[in-house]
Parts: sequence; structure tokens; C-alpha cells
Amino acid sequence: MYLPHANFVFMTDKRAVAEKLLQVQAVKLNPEHPYTWASGWKSPVYCDNRRVLSFPFVRDFIKSELCSVVFEQFPDCALLAGVATAGIAWGAMVADQLKLPYIYVRPKPKEHGLGNQVEGYYQEGQSVVVLEDLVSTGRSSLQVVEVLQGLGLEVKGMVSIFNYGFEVAEKAIAHSGIWYYSLTDYATLIGAALEKKLISPDVEELLLQWRKDPANWGQTR
Repeated sequence: MYLPHANFVFMTDKRAVAEKLLQVQAVKLNPEHPYTWASGWKSPVYCDNRRVLSFPFVRDFIKSELCSVVFEQFPDCALLAGVATAGIAWGAMVADQLKLPYIYVRPKPKEHGLGNQVEGYYQEGQSVVVLEDLVSTGRSSLQVVEVLQGLGLEVKGMVSIFNYGFEVAEKAIAHSGIWYYSLTDYATLIGAALEKKLISPDVEELLLQWRKDPANWGQTR
């Protein structure tokens, strides 16, 4: 979590959110058979918040938590922006609940039709909050921030469901200067998994070690 403005004190129940993700198996822990990310990193954990969409009560809980952060911290927000593709549904639900205009942002412009990268109606100078499903390195999320800023929008902050807590992401977000908050994070989730006996203390240690150097973890096993 990065909070550049000290007067922002809103906190969600990170443990409750982590438990909900574990409940619907949105987060899979498999140190013996690591997953391969698009970046090529080998990972003992995989977070798929799209799965939450299939469970109405958990979906409603996560939606309400996202709404609370936006409502509490950005009362003057004029626009919400979802990050394609996994953040689109969450952004739309929050925008509907809060009755705010909504846009979503692709990783790159379409190669056909109107060639849009940003879909929806917006006006230069509007204040916008970015909604993301998860943040790993922060690169793709901050790319969206830069796209919106390049269009003359005032990005007030970014809210995600889950954050891996990588140092590279923390530094990049801090450098961007935007307000950022995640409903839950990797350390909280691992703690919840241990408490519920979904993992052993040995596996907990392995999972925490992975986060220290995820790029090289698969090479050192």
C-alpha cells in the first residue's frame, strides 16, 4: 500500500478480503508445480480475481469494499477507469453502484474500427480514479495512468483488489506520486492461508522467500 497523503486513513479489513479470495479459490498456491507468468517468472502463487465474479455474495463483498474506498477517499471523483481486461467488470460494477461515469483502458489502441485505446466518454480535466484487479510489478497499471494523463485527465489515485507487494511496484508507484490502495496483499493472504491450515509453516517460508526475488526464484530451486 502506498499512501503519499498522510490524511488518508481509510482502511479495509485486509484479512477478510484475503479470506474471501481463498474461499472461492481465486488465489491458488502450488509451490510444487509453479505457474509461469506472462513475464516468464516462475511463481508458486497465482491470483485470478475473475473467478470471484462467479460467486455472487463474495463478488458483492469485494464490490462494496472497492466502493467504500472510492467513496471515502475521492468524494469529488468525476470518472472511474477500469483496466482491461480483468479490471473492466469491477470498474463497471463500482461505477454503477456509485453512479459515476465509466471508461476502460486497453493495453494498446485497437488495430481496427476507431482505433481507440480508451473506451467511453470523458472530458479533458476530469478527475479519475483507476480500478485494477491486481498489481504485480505495477508496470501495466502505471501505463494506464500515463495514458489517462496524456489525454488531459487528472488521475487522483488507483485502487486494486490484490497486491503482491513487490518492491519494484512500490518504488514505481511512489515515483508516480499517485495515491494507491489495495484491499488486500500477499503477506496478509499467506498469513490467512497458514491460519486456516491451507499451507504448512515450511510452505509459508517458501512463499515469502519467493516474493523477495521472484524473477530468479525458478532458477534457484
